[in-house]
Amino acid sequence: MPVATVGETASHEVQVTEEAIDAFAELSGDENPIHLDDTYAAETMFGGRVAHGILSAAAVSAALASLPGDIVYLEQELSFEAPVRPGETVRAAVEVVEDLGGDRLRVRTEAFVDAREERVLDGEATILSVAHEDD
Repeated sequence: MPVATVGETASHEVQVTEEAIDAFAELSGDENPIHLDDTYAAETMFGGRVAHGILSAAAVSAALASLPGDIVYLEQELSFEAPVRPGETVRAAVEVVEDLGGDRLRVRTEAFVDAREERVLDGEATILSVAHEDD
């Protein structure tokens, strides 16, 4: 029986700074100029730099980790709906929507830039939620 239950929610906020974008580019090797070069990015459909979409997904991961129990992230389906720009705050919100059996739960996952009142990520995750075993 999972520790987290249907209806439980959690959230997490991340400030997306130019430094965070640069650090992620270095860590991941994703050095797409749309994320790193102001001049290049200004000439794209976005009209300026945008964060790697996975930074919004990382906020979802943190929100999932704050649900009750030891959380193991098994699967994620997501769509990126709008760009996130340097200086914006992303708020991830998750809600357990179904008990799949075997300690597995289906969770609705979303991320928002509240200052723009816009959803930037939408999806569903499958997680394990188990009691922590003391060593």
